[in-house]
Amino acid sequence: MKSKTIEKVKTYEAKGFREKFLGEDNPAHLLFKSNSDHFFCLQMNEIVGLQYPVPPSKHSCHTLLFIASGSQTMKVGYQEYQTVPNEIIVVPAGQVFSIKNINNSHTGYVCQFHPDILIGKYANREILNDFDFLKISGNPKVSLSANDTASIITILNRLQTEYTETETANLDIVQAYLIALFYEMNRNTVKASKNVSAAEILTTKFRELIHQNVKNYHQVSYYASLLNVTPNHLNKSVKAVTNKTAASWIDETILLEAKYLLFQTSLSVSQIAMQVGHEDHSYFSRFFKKREGITPVQYRKLIDKS
Repeated sequence: MKSKTIEKVKTYEAKGFREKFLGEDNPAHLLFKSNSDHFFCLQMNEIVGLQYPVPPSKHSCHTLLFIASGSQTMKVGYQEYQTVPNEIIVVPAGQVFSIKNINNSHTGYVCQFHPDILIGKYANREILNDFDFLKISGNPKVSLSANDTASIITILNRLQTEYTETETANLDIVQAYLIALFYEMNRNTVKASKNVSAAEILTTKFRELIHQNVKNYHQVSYYASLLNVTPNHLNKSVKAVTNKTAASWIDETILLEAKYLLFQTSLSVSQIAMQVGHEDHSYFSRFFKKREGITPVQYRKLIDKS
């Protein structure tokens, strides 16, 4: 029987991710200090990039990618994104992401920071709720105007200086710069959100609740009750905003979590079925095949061959 090469991990810590995907002999490892597991900010061209594709994974830190030139295709949650110049992609801590094809020709900044940094001296829960891109259910892509780009680069350069030119980065300074960065990023998103409808607000809350509860609750009625609306109203609102039903969003979240577990653990299909809230593993296999075209076992075999 072929031995499994799948890592028994649930979420990568910073060091573990670098060791796995940068390659053991990559000189980029020298750029990472002892405190870089909590925060670092570097220019992309300083880092000899990823050596291996990243299967569906989660990270314990928020990761912010500012693209100055070039492009990279990556999947964040359900959606595939192609980065272009003057854009930022944020992968929130705990979000599933993957990179199939490696392209190390782009330039810009990579900034990674642990969520704990954002709950220190200068932040509170109300402030953090202002930043949609830090939420798993939020939009990870932020497009910038020319004026915004200049301000963003200034702050990222200061974050890089704090990381590279001090023995240990002052996390109070880092936090202050990050909050300034987030508000600069928010300029366009806030403009676009002034006319947000009640349906869009409800849909955002619904998607947040799915991520928190999908392992235990799969009924639209459950989420409708949490949101104090009828199932019919919830479904109409979600369909109007996303062109997908509320039930489809629940199913996609279950599927995404299942694919992640098939990639990143050696749990049996029955155990994975239980992890995503399906006690009947036969039903789970039918559910998976209906949406992917292959069974969970076949899907895992494809991973082993890749």
